[in-house]
Amino acid sequence: MKHLTAPELAERLADPSRPRPLLLDVREGWEFEACKIEGSTLITMNTIPARLQELDDDAEIVCICHHGVRSAAVASFLERNGFTDVTNLTGGIHAWAVQVDSTMPQY
Repeated sequence: MKHLTAPELAERLADPSRPRPLLLDVREGWEFEACKIEGSTLITMNTIPARLQELDDDAEIVCICHHGVRSAAVASFLERNGFTDVTNLTGGIHAWAVQVDSTMPQY
């Protein structure tokens, strides 16, 4: 699986010449409500297996959680299930709040 830092993802999202990846947030609903990267899609980690058919296995997917542990597990699961362009956000939404968007609430 590939890994991106928060600043690398921010740079990637700011580049209009590149297609936007699916930002797959796998945290719980209350976490997502507390803070999120604009344009993220919430599918909680525990529902990923049941909702796998909702995801395009050819799409570029960036998995996001609080610190990067749950998202790494989901990214690995997606790869084992045929997804070929999966990236984990190293440090998760916490790293995004610290390194990219200092106005984002932290928990």
